[in-house]
Amino acid sequence: MDTLISNVTAVTMNERMEVIFGAYIAIDQGKILSIQRQPPKEQPKTIIDGTGMVAIPGLINAHTHLATAALRSFADDLTPPEALEAQLKLEARMDSRCAKAAAQLAIAECLRFGVTSVSDLYYYPEATAQAAAEAGIKADLALSSYRFIDQNEDFDFDTDEQCQELCRLVDKWHGFDNGRIRIDAGIWAEYTSNYRLWEGLLGYAAEKGLALQLHLAQTQSETDLCLDRTGLTPAALLDCHRLFSLPTTAAGCGYLSPEDRALLGRRKVSAVALPLAAAKAGCQSAQIGPCVKAGMNLALGTDGAMGSGNLDMFQVMRCAALTARERGEPLPAAAVLMMATVCGARAQGRGAECGMLKPGMDADLALVDFSAPHLIPCHDLLRSLVYAAQGGDVAMTMVRGKILYQNGRFPTMDLNAVVEELTGYAIGHLFQSKKG
Repeated sequence: MDTLISNVTAVTMNERMEVIFGAYIAIDQGKILSIQRQPPKEQPKTIIDGTGMVAIPGLINAHTHLATAALRSFADDLTPPEALEAQLKLEARMDSRCAKAAAQLAIAECLRFGVTSVSDLYYYPEATAQAAAEAGIKADLALSSYRFIDQNEDFDFDTDEQCQELCRLVDKWHGFDNGRIRIDAGIWAEYTSNYRLWEGLLGYAAEKGLALQLHLAQTQSETDLCLDRTGLTPAALLDCHRLFSLPTTAAGCGYLSPEDRALLGRRKVSAVALPLAAAKAGCQSAQIGPCVKAGMNLALGTDGAMGSGNLDMFQVMRCAALTARERGEPLPAAAVLMMATVCGARAQGRGAECGMLKPGMDADLALVDFSAPHLIPCHDLLRSLVYAAQGGDVAMTMVRGKILYQNGRFPTMDLNAVVEELTGYAIGHLFQSKKG
Protein backbone atom coordinates (compact mmCIF):
# COMPACT_ATOMS: atom_id res chain seq x y z
CA MET A 1 0.00 0.00 0.00
CA ASP A 2 1.38 3.38 -0.99
CA THR A 3 -0.56 5.80 1.21
CA LEU A 4 -2.96 5.73 4.14
CA ILE A 5 -4.99 8.77 5.14
CA SER A 6 -5.84 8.13 8.78
CA ASN A 7 -8.59 9.37 11.11
CA VAL A 8 -10.28 11.54 8.49
CA THR A 9 -13.94 12.35 7.90
CA ALA A 10 -14.74 11.03 4.42
CA VAL A 11 -17.52 12.67 2.42
CA THR A 12 -17.75 9.93 -0.17
CA MET A 13 -20.47 11.30 -2.52
CA ASN A 14 -21.12 7.62 -3.37
CA GLU A 15 -24.52 6.22 -4.29
CA ARG A 16 -25.55 6.14 -0.62
CA MET A 17 -24.06 9.58 0.08
CA GLU A 18 -22.12 8.07 2.98
CA VAL A 19 -20.17 10.23 5.38
CA ILE A 20 -17.66 8.10 7.28
CA PHE A 21 -16.22 9.52 10.48
CA GLY A 22 -12.81 8.38 11.68
CA ALA A 23 -12.13 6.82 8.30
CA TYR A 24 -8.96 5.24 6.97
CA ILE A 25 -8.51 5.73 3.21
CA ALA A 26 -6.05 3.23 1.74
CA ILE A 27 -4.45 4.13 -1.60
CA ASP A 28 -2.26 2.03 -3.87
CA GLN A 29 -1.02 2.58 -7.42
CA GLY A 30 -3.20 5.65 -7.80
CA LYS A 31 -6.43 3.90 -6.78
CA ILE A 32 -8.53 3.89 -3.62
CA LEU A 33 -8.21 0.41 -2.09
CA SER A 34 -10.61 0.82 0.80
CA ILE A 35 -12.40 3.29 3.04
CA GLN A 36 -13.12 1.84 6.47
CA ARG A 37 -13.34 2.73 10.12
CA GLN A 38 -10.45 0.51 11.18
CA PRO A 39 -6.84 0.77 10.01
CA PRO A 40 -5.93 -1.92 7.46
CA LYS A 41 -3.51 -4.63 8.50
CA GLU A 42 -1.06 -3.87 5.69
CA GLN A 43 1.49 -1.21 6.57
CA PRO A 44 1.55 1.76 4.18
CA LYS A 45 4.66 3.42 2.85
CA THR A 46 3.26 6.83 3.85
CA ILE A 47 0.71 7.87 6.47
CA ILE A 48 -1.12 11.19 6.20
CA ASP A 49 -2.74 12.28 9.46
CA GLY A 50 -6.31 13.34 8.64
CA THR A 51 -7.25 14.48 12.15
CA GLY A 52 -9.48 17.54 11.89
CA MET A 53 -9.69 17.12 8.11
CA VAL A 54 -12.57 16.34 5.80
CA ALA A 55 -11.77 14.32 2.68
CA ILE A 56 -13.88 15.11 -0.38
CA PRO A 57 -13.70 13.94 -3.98
CA GLY A 58 -11.55 16.32 -5.98
CA LEU A 59 -13.66 19.17 -7.32
CA ILE A 60 -14.14 19.31 -11.08
CA ASN A 61 -14.10 22.64 -12.85
CA ALA A 62 -16.22 21.73 -15.86
CA HIS A 63 -15.60 24.95 -17.79
CA THR A 64 -12.72 27.39 -17.72
CA HIS A 65 -10.14 29.22 -19.85
CA LEU A 66 -6.90 28.67 -17.96
CA ALA A 67 -4.68 31.00 -20.01
CA THR A 68 -6.88 34.01 -19.24
CA ALA A 69 -5.35 34.06 -15.75
CA ALA A 70 -2.90 36.56 -17.27
CA LEU A 71 -5.82 38.93 -17.86
CA ARG A 72 -7.34 38.64 -14.38
CA SER A 73 -9.13 41.80 -13.13
CA PHE A 74 -7.87 43.87 -16.06
CA ALA A 75 -11.31 44.83 -17.38
CA ASP A 76 -13.55 44.40 -14.31
CA ASP A 77 -14.84 47.97 -14.16
CA LEU A 78 -15.35 48.37 -17.90
CA THR A 79 -18.69 48.03 -19.66
CA PRO A 80 -19.21 44.66 -21.43
CA PRO A 81 -18.41 46.11 -24.89
CA GLU A 82 -15.31 47.88 -23.54
CA ALA A 83 -14.19 44.72 -21.73
CA LEU A 84 -14.63 42.61 -24.86
CA GLU A 85 -12.66 45.09 -26.96
CA ALA A 86 -9.84 45.12 -24.40
CA GLN A 87 -9.83 41.33 -24.18
CA LEU A 88 -9.65 40.86 -27.95
CA LYS A 89 -6.75 43.30 -28.22
CA LEU A 90 -4.80 41.48 -25.52
CA GLU A 91 -5.58 38.06 -26.91
CA ALA A 92 -4.24 39.19 -30.28
CA ARG A 93 -0.87 39.71 -28.57
CA MET A 94 -0.84 36.36 -26.77
CA ASP A 95 1.56 33.65 -27.84
CA SER A 96 2.13 30.08 -26.68
CA ARG A 97 4.74 31.14 -24.13
CA CYS A 98 2.29 33.58 -22.51
CA ALA A 99 -0.44 30.95 -22.60
CA LYS A 100 1.68 28.28 -20.92
CA ALA A 101 2.82 30.56 -18.10
CA ALA A 102 -0.75 31.71 -17.45
CA ALA A 103 -2.09 28.15 -17.65
CA GLN A 104 0.54 26.97 -15.16
CA LEU A 105 -0.47 29.70 -12.73
CA ALA A 106 -4.15 28.83 -13.17
CA ILE A 107 -3.46 25.13 -12.61
CA ALA A 108 -1.62 25.96 -9.38
CA GLU A 109 -4.65 27.99 -8.33
CA CYS A 110 -6.97 25.09 -9.14
CA LEU A 111 -4.87 22.64 -7.15
CA ARG A 112 -4.69 25.10 -4.24
CA PHE A 113 -8.49 25.11 -4.18
CA GLY A 114 -9.01 21.34 -4.31
CA VAL A 115 -9.68 20.98 -8.06
CA THR A 116 -8.36 17.76 -9.56
CA SER A 117 -9.74 17.99 -13.12
CA VAL A 118 -10.56 20.84 -15.50
CA SER A 119 -12.33 21.30 -18.82
CA ASP A 120 -10.66 24.06 -20.81
CA LEU A 121 -11.97 25.72 -23.98
CA TYR A 122 -9.48 28.20 -25.38
CA TYR A 123 -6.63 28.85 -27.77
CA TYR A 124 -3.04 27.55 -27.54
CA PRO A 125 -4.18 24.12 -26.30
CA GLU A 126 -0.72 22.69 -26.98
CA ALA A 127 0.74 25.04 -24.35
CA THR A 128 -2.08 24.23 -21.93
CA ALA A 129 -1.58 20.50 -22.49
CA GLN A 130 2.12 20.86 -21.66
CA ALA A 131 1.25 22.75 -18.47
CA ALA A 132 -1.30 20.12 -17.40
CA ALA A 133 1.03 17.25 -18.25
CA GLU A 134 3.82 18.67 -16.12
CA ALA A 135 1.61 19.56 -13.15
CA GLY A 136 -0.22 16.22 -12.94
CA ILE A 137 -3.80 17.53 -13.03
CA LYS A 138 -6.48 15.89 -15.16
CA ALA A 139 -7.65 17.97 -18.12
CA ASP A 140 -10.12 17.81 -20.97
CA LEU A 141 -8.83 20.37 -23.48
CA ALA A 142 -10.67 21.79 -26.47
CA LEU A 143 -9.32 24.05 -29.18
CA SER A 144 -11.81 26.88 -29.49
CA SER A 145 -12.75 27.01 -33.16
CA TYR A 146 -13.66 30.61 -33.87
CA ARG A 147 -14.23 31.48 -37.50
CA PHE A 148 -16.76 31.53 -40.31
CA ILE A 149 -16.17 29.66 -43.55
CA ASP A 150 -17.62 31.45 -46.53
CA GLN A 151 -20.13 29.46 -48.58
CA ASN A 152 -18.01 30.06 -51.67
CA GLU A 153 -14.76 29.17 -49.95
CA ASP A 154 -13.11 25.86 -50.75
CA PHE A 155 -13.24 24.08 -47.38
CA ASP A 156 -11.35 20.86 -46.83
CA PHE A 157 -10.98 19.59 -43.27
CA ASP A 158 -7.76 17.81 -44.23
CA THR A 159 -6.03 21.04 -45.28
CA ASP A 160 -7.75 23.68 -43.14
CA GLU A 161 -5.15 25.19 -40.79
CA GLN A 162 -7.33 25.30 -37.70
CA CYS A 163 -8.71 21.80 -38.22
CA GLN A 164 -5.21 20.44 -38.73
CA GLU A 165 -4.11 22.03 -35.46
CA LEU A 166 -6.84 19.98 -33.78
CA CYS A 167 -5.63 16.82 -35.57
CA ARG A 168 -2.06 17.37 -34.37
CA LEU A 169 -3.32 17.96 -30.85
CA VAL A 170 -5.35 14.75 -30.87
CA ASP A 171 -2.46 12.71 -32.25
CA LYS A 172 -0.08 13.96 -29.57
CA TRP A 173 -2.21 14.41 -26.47
CA HIS A 174 -5.51 12.53 -26.62
CA GLY A 175 -5.27 9.77 -24.02
CA PHE A 176 -1.93 11.02 -22.63
CA ASP A 177 -0.87 9.31 -19.40
CA ASN A 178 -3.64 6.69 -19.51
CA GLY A 179 -6.30 9.28 -20.24
CA ARG A 180 -5.24 11.92 -17.73
CA ILE A 181 -5.33 14.41 -20.62
CA ARG A 182 -8.06 14.16 -23.23
CA ILE A 183 -8.76 16.31 -26.25
CA ASP A 184 -12.26 17.46 -27.18
CA ALA A 185 -13.55 19.18 -30.28
CA GLY A 186 -14.64 22.73 -29.58
CA ILE A 187 -16.40 25.78 -30.94
CA TRP A 188 -16.53 29.03 -29.03
CA ALA A 189 -20.24 29.45 -29.74
CA GLU A 190 -22.88 29.31 -32.44
CA TYR A 191 -22.38 32.98 -33.31
CA THR A 192 -18.63 32.68 -33.98
CA SER A 193 -18.73 29.90 -36.57
CA ASN A 194 -21.03 28.26 -39.09
CA TYR A 195 -22.26 24.94 -40.38
CA ARG A 196 -19.31 24.16 -42.68
CA LEU A 197 -16.92 24.15 -39.75
CA TRP A 198 -19.45 22.42 -37.45
CA GLU A 199 -20.01 19.56 -39.84
CA GLY A 200 -16.29 19.13 -40.49
CA LEU A 201 -15.61 18.95 -36.78
CA LEU A 202 -18.54 16.59 -36.24
CA GLY A 203 -17.25 14.08 -38.76
CA TYR A 204 -13.74 14.09 -37.37
CA ALA A 205 -14.84 14.00 -33.71
CA ALA A 206 -17.21 11.10 -34.35
CA GLU A 207 -14.43 9.17 -36.10
CA LYS A 208 -11.97 9.78 -33.26
CA GLY A 209 -14.45 9.35 -30.41
CA LEU A 210 -14.08 12.93 -29.18
CA ALA A 211 -16.51 14.91 -27.06
CA LEU A 212 -17.52 18.53 -27.74
CA GLN A 213 -17.20 21.71 -25.67
CA LEU A 214 -18.93 25.01 -26.45
CA HIS A 215 -20.66 28.05 -24.99
CA LEU A 216 -24.44 28.06 -25.40
CA ALA A 217 -27.17 30.62 -24.65
CA GLN A 218 -24.99 32.75 -22.39
CA THR A 219 -26.81 36.01 -23.15
CA GLN A 220 -30.26 37.07 -24.28
CA SER A 221 -28.79 38.89 -27.28
CA GLU A 222 -27.07 35.68 -28.44
CA THR A 223 -30.45 33.94 -28.52
CA ASP A 224 -32.32 36.87 -30.04
CA LEU A 225 -29.82 37.40 -32.84
CA CYS A 226 -29.86 33.71 -33.76
CA LEU A 227 -33.67 33.73 -33.82
CA ASP A 228 -33.69 36.83 -36.04
CA ARG A 229 -31.11 35.35 -38.40
CA THR A 230 -32.33 31.76 -38.66
CA GLY A 231 -35.69 31.46 -36.93
CA LEU A 232 -34.12 29.00 -34.48
CA THR A 233 -32.49 29.26 -31.09
CA PRO A 234 -28.77 28.43 -30.92
CA ALA A 235 -29.58 25.05 -29.36
CA ALA A 236 -32.11 24.18 -32.06
CA LEU A 237 -29.81 25.35 -34.86
CA LEU A 238 -26.82 23.31 -33.64
CA ASP A 239 -29.07 20.31 -33.17
CA CYS A 240 -30.15 20.58 -36.81
CA HIS A 241 -26.52 20.00 -37.71
CA ARG A 242 -26.32 17.01 -35.31
CA LEU A 243 -23.59 18.48 -33.12
CA PHE A 244 -25.30 17.10 -30.04
CA SER A 245 -24.85 13.56 -31.33
CA LEU A 246 -21.41 13.98 -29.75
CA PRO A 247 -21.08 13.85 -25.94
CA THR A 248 -21.48 17.57 -25.35
CA THR A 249 -20.66 19.99 -22.54
CA ALA A 250 -22.45 23.33 -23.00
CA ALA A 251 -21.30 26.20 -20.78
CA GLY A 252 -23.54 29.05 -19.74
CA CYS A 253 -27.08 27.92 -20.66
CA GLY A 254 -28.62 30.87 -18.83
CA TYR A 255 -31.07 31.72 -21.62
CA LEU A 256 -32.40 28.35 -22.68
CA SER A 257 -36.09 28.11 -23.43
CA PRO A 258 -38.13 25.24 -21.95
CA GLU A 259 -38.08 23.69 -25.42
CA ASP A 260 -34.29 24.03 -25.56
CA ARG A 261 -33.92 22.31 -22.20
CA ALA A 262 -36.18 19.46 -23.31
CA LEU A 263 -34.17 19.07 -26.52
CA LEU A 264 -30.83 19.09 -24.74
CA GLY A 265 -32.16 16.68 -22.14
CA ARG A 266 -33.09 14.23 -24.88
CA ARG A 267 -29.61 14.58 -26.36
CA LYS A 268 -28.03 13.99 -22.91
CA VAL A 269 -26.12 17.28 -23.07
CA SER A 270 -24.29 18.36 -19.92
CA ALA A 271 -24.92 21.97 -18.96
CA VAL A 272 -22.25 23.82 -17.00
CA ALA A 273 -23.62 26.57 -14.81
CA LEU A 274 -21.27 29.52 -14.31
CA PRO A 275 -23.05 31.35 -11.47
CA LEU A 276 -20.13 33.46 -10.28
CA ALA A 277 -19.01 34.59 -13.74
CA ALA A 278 -22.60 35.18 -14.84
CA ALA A 279 -23.32 37.36 -11.81
CA LYS A 280 -20.13 39.34 -12.45
CA ALA A 281 -21.22 39.88 -16.08
CA GLY A 282 -24.78 40.81 -15.08
CA CYS A 283 -26.22 37.74 -16.84
CA GLN A 284 -28.39 34.83 -15.81
CA SER A 285 -26.82 31.52 -14.98
CA ALA A 286 -28.35 28.18 -15.89
CA GLN A 287 -31.60 27.34 -14.13
CA ILE A 288 -30.47 24.26 -12.28
CA GLY A 289 -33.80 22.72 -11.32
CA PRO A 290 -35.44 23.03 -14.77
CA CYS A 291 -32.29 21.74 -16.52
CA VAL A 292 -32.11 18.67 -14.30
CA LYS A 293 -35.86 18.02 -14.61
CA ALA A 294 -35.44 18.13 -18.40
CA GLY A 295 -32.87 15.34 -18.19
CA MET A 296 -29.66 17.34 -18.44
CA ASN A 297 -26.59 16.60 -16.39
CA LEU A 298 -25.71 19.82 -14.54
CA ALA A 299 -22.08 20.57 -13.60
CA LEU A 300 -20.35 23.71 -12.33
CA GLY A 301 -17.49 25.83 -13.65
CA THR A 302 -15.67 29.05 -12.91
CA ASP A 303 -15.25 30.35 -16.48
CA GLY A 304 -11.83 31.98 -16.89
CA ALA A 305 -10.18 34.07 -14.19
CA MET A 306 -10.95 37.13 -16.29
CA GLY A 307 -14.65 36.28 -16.05
CA SER A 308 -14.88 35.14 -12.45
CA GLY A 309 -11.96 36.83 -10.69
CA ASN A 310 -10.61 33.55 -9.36
CA LEU A 311 -10.89 29.80 -9.85
CA ASP A 312 -12.29 28.96 -6.40
CA MET A 313 -14.92 26.25 -6.90
CA PHE A 314 -16.07 26.67 -3.29
CA GLN A 315 -17.18 30.20 -4.18
CA VAL A 316 -18.92 28.80 -7.26
CA MET A 317 -20.78 26.23 -5.17
CA ARG A 318 -21.96 28.87 -2.71
CA CYS A 319 -22.98 31.21 -5.53
CA ALA A 320 -24.93 28.40 -7.22
CA ALA A 321 -26.80 27.65 -4.00
CA LEU A 322 -27.57 31.32 -3.32
CA THR A 323 -28.68 31.99 -6.90
CA ALA A 324 -31.08 29.04 -6.73
CA ARG A 325 -32.51 30.38 -3.47
CA GLU A 326 -32.93 33.83 -4.99
CA ARG A 327 -34.98 32.24 -7.78
CA GLY A 328 -37.19 30.45 -5.28
CA GLU A 329 -35.72 27.04 -6.17
CA PRO A 330 -33.54 26.20 -3.14
CA LEU A 331 -31.20 23.25 -3.54
CA PRO A 332 -29.96 20.87 -0.85
CA ALA A 333 -26.26 21.34 -0.14
CA ALA A 334 -25.75 17.72 -1.17
CA ALA A 335 -27.06 18.50 -4.66
CA VAL A 336 -24.69 21.44 -5.06
CA LEU A 337 -21.68 19.40 -3.94
CA MET A 338 -22.77 16.64 -6.30
CA MET A 339 -22.71 19.08 -9.23
CA ALA A 340 -19.09 19.97 -8.40
CA THR A 341 -18.00 16.34 -8.13
CA VAL A 342 -20.17 13.52 -9.51
CA CYS A 343 -21.86 15.58 -12.24
CA GLY A 344 -18.58 17.22 -13.24
CA ALA A 345 -17.05 13.77 -13.70
CA ARG A 346 -20.02 12.72 -15.82
CA ALA A 347 -19.69 15.85 -17.96
CA GLN A 348 -16.07 14.93 -18.67
CA GLY A 349 -16.89 11.30 -19.40
CA ARG A 350 -14.91 10.35 -16.29
CA GLY A 351 -17.79 9.12 -14.15
CA ALA A 352 -16.28 5.65 -13.81
CA GLU A 353 -12.92 6.95 -12.56
CA CYS A 354 -13.54 9.93 -10.28
CA GLY A 355 -16.14 12.19 -8.68
CA MET A 356 -16.58 9.89 -5.65
CA LEU A 357 -14.44 8.45 -2.89
CA LYS A 358 -14.98 4.79 -3.63
CA PRO A 359 -12.80 1.67 -3.77
CA GLY A 360 -11.57 1.07 -7.31
CA MET A 361 -11.77 4.71 -8.33
CA ASP A 362 -8.80 7.00 -8.86
CA ALA A 363 -7.50 8.60 -5.68
CA ASP A 364 -8.52 12.11 -6.76
CA LEU A 365 -9.32 13.94 -3.55
CA ALA A 366 -8.85 17.01 -1.41
CA LEU A 367 -8.43 17.40 2.33
CA VAL A 368 -10.26 20.38 3.81
CA ASP A 369 -9.02 21.68 7.17
CA PHE A 370 -12.07 22.07 9.40
CA SER A 371 -10.14 23.61 12.28
CA ALA A 372 -10.58 27.13 10.89
CA PRO A 373 -12.80 29.46 13.00
CA HIS A 374 -15.30 29.97 10.19
CA LEU A 375 -15.92 26.21 10.06
CA ILE A 376 -16.69 25.87 13.78
CA PRO A 377 -19.17 24.63 14.89
CA CYS A 378 -20.00 22.13 12.16
CA HIS A 379 -23.63 21.07 12.48
CA ASP A 380 -23.77 19.58 8.99
CA LEU A 381 -20.71 18.73 6.90
CA LEU A 382 -22.25 19.18 3.47
CA ARG A 383 -23.81 22.52 4.36
CA SER A 384 -20.53 23.70 5.83
CA LEU A 385 -18.68 22.71 2.67
CA VAL A 386 -21.11 24.62 0.45
CA TYR A 387 -21.94 27.68 2.56
CA ALA A 388 -18.91 28.22 4.83
CA ALA A 389 -15.78 26.63 3.38
CA GLN A 390 -13.35 28.44 1.08
CA GLY A 391 -10.73 27.28 -1.35
CA GLY A 392 -8.08 28.45 1.08
CA ASP A 393 -9.22 25.80 3.57
CA VAL A 394 -7.83 23.04 1.34
CA ALA A 395 -4.75 21.52 2.96
CA MET A 396 -3.97 18.88 0.32
CA THR A 397 -4.95 17.98 -3.23
CA MET A 398 -4.18 14.58 -4.70
CA VAL A 399 -4.64 13.20 -8.25
CA ARG A 400 -4.28 9.45 -8.83
CA GLY A 401 -2.70 9.10 -5.42
CA LYS A 402 -0.02 11.71 -6.09
CA ILE A 403 0.09 14.84 -3.93
CA LEU A 404 0.05 17.92 -6.17
CA TYR A 405 -0.57 20.47 -3.43
CA GLN A 406 0.05 20.30 0.31
CA ASN A 407 0.22 23.06 2.89
CA GLY A 408 1.51 25.77 0.58
CA ARG A 409 3.77 23.52 -1.49
CA PHE A 410 3.38 22.31 -5.06
CA PRO A 411 5.60 19.21 -5.38
CA THR A 412 5.24 18.99 -9.17
CA MET A 413 5.60 22.70 -9.92
CA ASP A 414 8.17 25.42 -9.35
CA LEU A 415 5.69 28.17 -8.53
CA ASN A 416 8.38 30.83 -8.17
CA ALA A 417 9.62 30.07 -11.69
CA VAL A 418 6.04 30.19 -13.00
CA VAL A 419 5.42 33.59 -11.44
CA GLU A 420 8.76 34.86 -12.74
CA GLU A 421 7.88 33.71 -16.26
CA LEU A 422 4.43 35.27 -16.04
CA THR A 423 5.61 38.62 -14.69
CA GLY A 424 8.95 38.70 -16.48
CA TYR A 425 7.69 37.74 -19.93
CA ALA A 426 3.94 37.29 -20.34
CA ILE A 427 2.69 40.47 -18.66
CA GLY A 428 5.17 42.65 -20.49
CA HIS A 429 4.42 40.96 -23.79
CA LEU A 430 0.65 41.35 -23.39
CA PHE A 431 0.40 44.79 -21.85
CA GLN A 432 3.33 46.85 -23.10
CA SER A 433 2.43 49.70 -25.41
CA LYS A 434 3.16 49.10 -29.06
CA LYS A 435 5.56 51.66 -30.48
CA GLY A 436 4.87 53.24 -33.78
